[in-house]
Amino acid sequence: MEEIARTYSESLFAVARDKGTLDAVREELGAFTDALDENRDMQIFFFSPYFSSAEKAEGLARAVEGADPELVNFLELLIEKHRMPVLFRIRRQFEERWAEENRLLDVTLTSAVQLDPEVVEKVGAEVERQTGRRVELTSEVDGDLLGGLVLRVGNMVLDASVRSKLERMRREIASAA
Repeated sequence: MEEIARTYSESLFAVARDKGTLDAVREELGAFTDALDENRDMQIFFFSPYFSSAEKAEGLARAVEGADPELVNFLELLIEKHRMPVLFRIRRQFEERWAEENRLLDVTLTSAVQLDPEVVEKVGAEVERQTGRRVELTSEVDGDLLGGLVLRVGNMVLDASVRSKLERMRREIASAA
């Protein structure tokens, strides 16, 4: 399934980039998959083998009226090839490609207490400066941290929390004994 999703997402991404509609396709693909995710009846209709491809294409035309033609053609192809159940994976991979294309980096800053927005902004600016990429920063509160911060940049984690420091000390003491 992942391979199928990768192939389809690469194709949609390439066409949208070539046509200069990458952002519009991303937005509309996201809106359609979100609507599909929230509506069980739509999932049954588009994923079920009991409805014909023609019925699904007709329903799709009503659901995405006015959408980018490349996206509509893409969704019609998924219907024709019975690949609609892979749509959520396609979207995830499309989003990853879009973030890479736009040099966007997901950053999550987790702390034990709510941080001042100015501090969060400074952390984001520093990560942007060091990575040379645009940062999409999310700030979270985790009461289990005790203190300190955990910074997740892409798939890397910088754990400067009190909990992790205590755990390191525990391991050092245990290995010394």
